[in-house]
Amino acid sequence: MQKTLEDLKAKNRAWATAKTAVDPGFFKRLEGQQAPEYLWIGCADSRVPANEIVGLDPGELFVHRNVANLAPPQDANYLSVLQFAVEVIKVKHILVVGHYGCGGVAAAVDGKRRGLVDHWLHPIREVNHDHRHELDALPGERARWDRLVELNVIRQVKNVASDVFLREAWARGQAVSVHGWVYTLGNGLVTDLGVSVSGPEDLAQLMDRSVLPHQD
Repeated sequence: MQKTLEDLKAKNRAWATAKTAVDPGFFKRLEGQQAPEYLWIGCADSRVPANEIVGLDPGELFVHRNVANLAPPQDANYLSVLQFAVEVIKVKHILVVGHYGCGGVAAAVDGKRRGLVDHWLHPIREVNHDHRHELDALPGERARWDRLVELNVIRQVKNVASDVFLREAWARGQAVSVHGWVYTLGNGLVTDLGVSVSGPEDLAQLMDRSVLPHQD
């Protein structure tokens, strides 16, 4: 364990040296007030590094991550991040990003008991139940799993866009939009699900849609 930690510290020093070699003022600028335009709400999966996926440096992306990229309206941690991002940092875009092959989504519906995380993943079981007819019609477990990943992202976009912090921001004329993306582990690409919400009208239309976007 000690060797592993020493390796990490050595890699940290190498990374910092490389950054300053290219841009000597990089870390000095980071000492100032952060002002990213984006909030990323994503999965805690170690294979989904938020900044790297979209090619942004530290300071350019405000990040909240948890198991299965949930945005539950009763979670104080998520709500605190959302409020800070919208009201203090004043981000312009909120990206809800799931990923195909998500273990959290699979764990929500595979019937196995895991303890506390089962409670956390309950919203995904609700999504699965609400769309069971569509999911059951798909050919194979992987197709159903991938579609549930998409449906979960769409549900979380609705949660974020329905929150009072977003509604108040729009009411005072603040420009902030919520978007739903899915990341593909196999090729490193993100797919836009086409569920962007930039105001109450967009949210109402998304809530009323009986057929939700499906990526082929």
